[in-house]
Formats: sequence, structure tokens, C-alpha cells
Amino acid sequence: MPDSSPLSKPPRPCNFDTRKLLLKLSVTLSAERNAVDPVVRSVMEIVRQMKCADGREDDIELALSEALANAVVHGAGSDPSKIVECDVACDEEHGMLIVVRDPGPGFDAGKISDPCYGENIYSSHGRGIYLINQLMDEVQFRKNGTEIHMIKR
Repeated sequence: MPDSSPLSKPPRPCNFDTRKLLLKLSVTLSAERNAVDPVVRSVMEIVRQMKCADGREDDIELALSEALANAVVHGAGSDPSKIVECDVACDEEHGMLIVVRDPGPGFDAGKISDPCYGENIYSSHGRGIYLINQLMDEVQFRKNGTEIHMIKR
């Protein structure tokens, strides 16, 4: 059963038809912060070429960057011996699906503090999941928070 939180939208099935995919890409990276930006640039270059998210690339790029950074830092503890996985798929009917997986213990998305409330406004961190939810059309946390599914239509 998918995890949910006040910061994520209600789960809906991802009905991407694998026979109609315009793009299917799987990438792995070592859990080092400096590995995130090159992976994001490479993925986004392909996304732009395939025109999977015409006009929405900036939203996707920032959400992907935040999800990968969270997976590297929080999920894998910035341990370069650990691997973070990223799958990207798109089709004309459903848009783009991005899945990021980390090897960490997971987290409860319902316990993430709202960065727009109280003392959190002044915090120097803690806005990644909030941004992802604002930028993407659907966000689901699965497998105890070790996997995030993001959809942009």
C-alpha cells in the first residue's frame, strides 16, 4: 500500500502503457552529492530532445534535482558505496513519470514539517519535498519512503 502524507496528493494508479512509451530511461548514481547535477543534466537533455514535457521542463528539472539530492543525502547518507536509482518514462497520454529509489531505511512523509509555517520559515533546509509537491502533478511515497513517484502531465 503506498505511503501518503499531508504533503503528497492521494495515490492514483500510474497507467503508463509500456508499448506506447516515448522514453524509458534508467540511471544509477553513486550516493555522492556531486553526482546529482550531471545526472540531472543528462536526463533533462534527453527529456528535452524527446519533447516529453514540452514547456514543463524547468519544473521537472528542479523536482528531479530535489528528489535525487534527498535520496543521496538522506536515503543513502552521502555514502559513495551506495547506489541511488532513477527511472524516467513518458508517453503522450499520461505525461512523464519519474521514480527515484534509495537504499535507506525510509521515512514517514507525514512527519515532514511544513516549511511555510512557524519557525520552519526561517530554516535553511527542509523545502525539497514541499517544492516537489508544488512542481509535480502527482507525488507518491512508496516502500516506507525509500521510493518517490512523481508525475507531470
